[in-house]
This record gives sequence, structure tokens and C-alpha cells, in this order.
Amino acid sequence: MAKTNQLIALLERYKKLGIDSQIDYEKFYLYSIITHSTAIEGSTVTEIENQLLFDEGISAKGKTIAEQMMNLDLKRAYEESIRLAKLHTPITVDVLKNLSRLVMLNTGSTYKTALGEFSSANGDLRLVNVTAGVGGRSYMSYQKVPLRLQEFCDWLNEMRTHPMSTAECYDFSFEAHYRLVTIHPWADGNGRMARLIMNHIQFEFGLVPSKVLKEDKGDYINALIATREDEDMSHFTDFMAEEMVKTLSLDIESFLKSMGESGEKIENSGKKKLKSREKILALLREHPEYSARRLAEEIGITPKAVEKQLANLKAGGLIRREGPDKGGKWTIS
Repeated sequence: MAKTNQLIALLERYKKLGIDSQIDYEKFYLYSIITHSTAIEGSTVTEIENQLLFDEGISAKGKTIAEQMMNLDLKRAYEESIRLAKLHTPITVDVLKNLSRLVMLNTGSTYKTALGEFSSANGDLRLVNVTAGVGGRSYMSYQKVPLRLQEFCDWLNEMRTHPMSTAECYDFSFEAHYRLVTIHPWADGNGRMARLIMNHIQFEFGLVPSKVLKEDKGDYINALIATREDEDMSHFTDFMAEEMVKTLSLDIESFLKSMGESGEKIENSGKKKLKSREKILALLREHPEYSARRLAEEIGITPKAVEKQLANLKAGGLIRREGPDKGGKWTIS
């Protein structure tokens, strides 16, 4: 309960600061989710490298094609998931199989078994039994997967009709993650799919999506194991709530630091600052030749305040200066 209360308080502060109102916030937050999710599966591609890969098609030096395709595939799967979430589309077995297909499209494998051939690149359900790593317990028999996956979809769709508080929505999404990874419907990509479905629910309910940070991979796996062994969902929901608190705290700290102001001052003027940033970007799109003084005149703030905003925008990679101070121009990234 204490961790849940802390989570709700941080969410309120997050919203008050207007962090989720920044230009391209949703895009860059999604890139971060993707980077951490694939990192848990062994990818070493960084957030900056993914930004270049996704936005400009620039391959990361020293990174394998498989790593980069893993990130591109997950991006496409998230884009489809977000589209469906906004439409409140019912979640069916076919929907899950298609999302899994997108997750594994370019990195999936084909398996030949006594029951026939199946491919994780096609989103096919597994026809083999799997274990949870060395010394781990086996997941349910593959024969049970179709029925259990249908029951999972029925549970998801029924729960989505209930009015829920923010805390209840998060708990629901965390439990959905745990239930799907426990069914383990596919030969590959189950972790990425479980985290995607967790985020799918959060997107649908308008929540700040959860990330499992790559540095917390060990604790994440241990929470899943403890939940399964003790049959106590609180192990995993508590871990995820704590992870969400950590993520929000880091984002708030980073935001305050980037703004170069004291936390208290930004709390009281955050919305005004964001509006100034947006006005500056809007003006520069139409008038890339504008100087800081001209921007200040247009917006109604001091040149010094404009220069500070420009410095923050440059540091954030949103704008860059081409040419000299006189006669040069601004380029929006």
C-alpha cells in the first residue's frame, strides 16, 4: 500500500510538471520502453542508437543485424498495439498471435516437431514443451496452451469493462503480464510480448507506461519466480510498482536537471516553461532565421530566458544551429 501511494503521488507530480506534455514525449518514451525490453533479451543497442535507427535509418556501429532487427520488430509491434489500444479493440488469440508475429518477424525461428512444423516468426503457438531456464520448472504443457490463452483473453476483455482506479489499472496490467508469461504461448519472444501487453493495457487506460529497466533484470526474473513458486501475485505487483516509482523518480530528476532550475520553482512554473518551449519551436519552424532577441520579442519573455530555453533544446537534440550567429539559421531535429 505504501509503495502504491508513493506511485500515485509521483504520477501526480509527473503530470503537474508537464513532463508528458513535452514535444515528442510519447515517441521518445516508447523508444526507451523498446530499448529496455530488448536489452533484457540481450540487445546492446542504446536509446540514442535506436533513435537514429528508427528516425533516420542509421545502423548502430558494432551492433549485430539481429540486435537491430529485434528493436525494429518490437517497434512495429508496439505501433500496432497502440493503434489497437486506442480503438479499444477486443484482445483475441489471433490478435496476440499477430502481435507475436510482429515481435519475432525478422528474428524468429522455424521448429520441426513430431506434430509438425511451426514458426515463431509467424506467431505460431509452440508445439513443444519449454523450461524456465537451467534448474527451472517447466511451463505448462503445449497441449494446454490454446485453451489457457483463450481463457486469458476472456479474462482480459472482461476486466477491461470494469471501472478501475489508477492503482487498480496498474495492478491489472501487472497481473496480465504475469499471466501471459506464465502461459508462455510461444517458443520465442514471451517476455517481450508480456511486457507489450502490460503496456497495451496502460496505453488503453491513458496511464504512463511501465518500463522494466535493463539493470533490474535479475530482480525482475526473481519476482516472477517468487510469484510462481509462492502463488502470491503481490511479489510481482510490488516489484513492478517499485520499478514504476524508480522510473518516474529518475524521469522527474532528469527533467528538473535539464531545466536548470530548482524543483520548487519548476513545480510552480512548469506549464509556463513548457508553453515557452513550444512557442519557440513553433516560431523556429516558420522562421528558422530568428535570433534569440527576436524570439523574446515575439513570445514576451527576456532574451536571457530564450537563450536558456535554446540551450536546453540543443542539449536535448531537438534543435541545432547551422551557420554563424548572424546570417545562420536553426534546424528542428
